[in-house]
Amino acid sequence: MRRLHTFGAFLIAATLTAGTWSGAVRAESMTYLFPAPPVLPAFGPIQLARYKGYFKAAGLSVKFAKAKGGVDVAKQVGVGNAELGGGLADSPIIVRPRGIRVRSVAVFGGRGFMQLVVREDSGVKTPADLKGKSVSVLSYQDTTYYALRGMLSAVGLKTQDINAMAVGPRGVPAMVIEGKAAGCACVPDWIPPLHAAGVKVRIIRSEDYFPHMAQAVLASDRLIAEKPALIGKFVGAVLRGMKDIMDDPAGSANAFAKAVPVWKGKEGYIKAVFDYYVKLVYPGQAVLGAIDQERLGRLQDYYVSQGIVRQKTPLADLYTNRFVMKR
Repeated sequence: MRRLHTFGAFLIAATLTAGTWSGAVRAESMTYLFPAPPVLPAFGPIQLARYKGYFKAAGLSVKFAKAKGGVDVAKQVGVGNAELGGGLADSPIIVRPRGIRVRSVAVFGGRGFMQLVVREDSGVKTPADLKGKSVSVLSYQDTTYYALRGMLSAVGLKTQDINAMAVGPRGVPAMVIEGKAAGCACVPDWIPPLHAAGVKVRIIRSEDYFPHMAQAVLASDRLIAEKPALIGKFVGAVLRGMKDIMDDPAGSANAFAKAVPVWKGKEGYIKAVFDYYVKLVYPGQAVLGAIDQERLGRLQDYYVSQGIVRQKTPLADLYTNRFVMKR
C-alpha cells in the first residue's frame, strides 16, 4: 500500500506541476491505438482518463484510433504508426519472435481477461465437463481462445474434445442465450447480456486453471528509449482511471456514459460490467499496473508447448514495470 500511496502522491504532484505551467508548456501530442471499438466498457480506464482530464493534467493531448485486434496494434506500435496501443499482456509473447519489438508497460489487473461462462442448465461445473459440448469463442486466433485451450489442457482435454464455434463478438453471448452453446469464452462485457436475457449462468474463472493475463498498454522498445516521460504520463493517467473504477464502479459507470454518449441511459449495464472487472480481472496486483514475471513466464511456456509460438523470448524483453513502480 505504501507504493500505491507514493504513486498517488507522485500523480498529485505531477498534476499540480502541469497546472502551474499549463500556460507556458504545450501539451505533448500522441496517438493511442485500440484493438477494438473504443466505446467498449473494457476500455473504461482510458476513457475515464480522457473524460476526467487526467491526460490533460499530465501534459498530454491524446488522439484515439482503432486497429484490427491486439496483434495488429502491436505491429502498428512496433513500426511507429502510434506511440502506444492496447492488447493483452500475452501479445508480446506472440509478436516478438516475429521481430516486432514491443512490450507491455502496464497491465489492467492481476488476473485473466477471459472467463469461462456456462449455462447453469448445461451441467458444466468445471472445464472437464465441456467434453462433447459446444462453446462459443470470438475467433480461433484470439488470445481469449488460447486461454480456453489452456483451461482445457489443465484438465486433460484438447480442443478436439469440444465444439468450439468462432462466431464474432456479438455471436459469443448470443449462442449461449439461444442455447446453441453450453458456454462461452467471455470477457466481462459479455456477461451482463446473458443475465438480461434471463439466462442463469455459472462463471468459471480462468484464474483457477490457467495463467491468462489482462489487457495491457503496449509500447515499442524505441519509444521506451526515446520518450520514457511520455509513457510514464500516459500510464499514470490510465491507472488513475482504473483505480476510479475499483473504488467506485457506480460513479465511474455514470462518468463513462457521459464520456461515451452511446451508453447514455445504460449506466446500469456499464456498472454491471465494471463490477465484473473489479471482481474478476483487476485484483491481484501489489502495485497497480505491474506485470507478474512468473505468471508471464508460465504463460509463455504454454504458448511454446502448444506451438502457438515457435521460440521463447527472454522475459525481460516482454515487459517492463519501470512506469508503474515507485519513481
